[in-house]
Amino acid sequence: MVGASWAPVGSPAELAGALDRVGYLAGEGLATAAFLALRMGRPLFCEGEPGTGKTSLAAALAESLGVELIKLQCHEGIDATQALYDWDFPRQLLHLRALEAAADGGLDSDVAEKSLYSRRFLLARPLLRALEDAPCVLLVDEIDRADDEFEAFLLEVLGENAVTVPELGEIRAAVPPLVVLTSNRTREVHDALKRRCLYHWLEHPDLPREIAILRRRLPGISERLATQVASAVRRLRAAELLKPPGVAESLDWAQALIALGRTELDAASAAATLGAVLKYREDAERTIAATLDALLAG
Repeated sequence: MVGASWAPVGSPAELAGALDRVGYLAGEGLATAAFLALRMGRPLFCEGEPGTGKTSLAAALAESLGVELIKLQCHEGIDATQALYDWDFPRQLLHLRALEAAADGGLDSDVAEKSLYSRRFLLARPLLRALEDAPCVLLVDEIDRADDEFEAFLLEVLGENAVTVPELGEIRAAVPPLVVLTSNRTREVHDALKRRCLYHWLEHPDLPREIAILRRRLPGISERLATQVASAVRRLRAAELLKPPGVAESLDWAQALIALGRTELDAASAAATLGAVLKYREDAERTIAATLDALLAG
């Protein structure tokens, strides 16, 4: 994308407004962190409990800035090949057979090898695509699931905004991508990577913000139902659950209630739709038992 650059964003408030227009309600702290990441050309490291909006932030940034979102999903055992590039071996083999047939036995091996490792046979994985498709938002999701070796490799790529493909040479980003790294803190990410980034811890939204999110994402929901759902979810987060619900579960619960034609959250509707907000049997049983205990005690 020759001559491409980031659209000008004048302030954190302006970025917050752009995010608001695409349905993401960012607090002042998060909007400031994202603005500084964009202005300073630094990766943004977002850490917090699952369901606090880390992944959806990257999608909202891409949409609000009018650029592509490229996602690298981390997992145990991920390596540089899966993240950066690979060669299309089946196409290379077909190409080699075509050359042999055309040459009728007189194929020059050096020429054949050089033609096999050209750009047309390179499969760009997320990191390479992010360097080539400027500007864009690169989401490195759940970096805490990767190992130390991959962290070190990622640190090098983010530091240089370039990679070297031995057969092709250096590939450098014309415009560095806006990188958002997320972590659910299943393990501690090394300080070297964190030092390269701007850091922001995402909390679950407070009650007014969660109500606002529900009403923004589900325009048909009443203020009463949105308040009841948000309040109930906050109480569930305070309980000792295996997986406390996040904003995504709040939205699922409210949507389930709307789909059933419920206008308020009562005991019957909560019991019928509990699977939308709690995803572990033990959590559901504990919640139901606690409700019964409160009912009997009352």
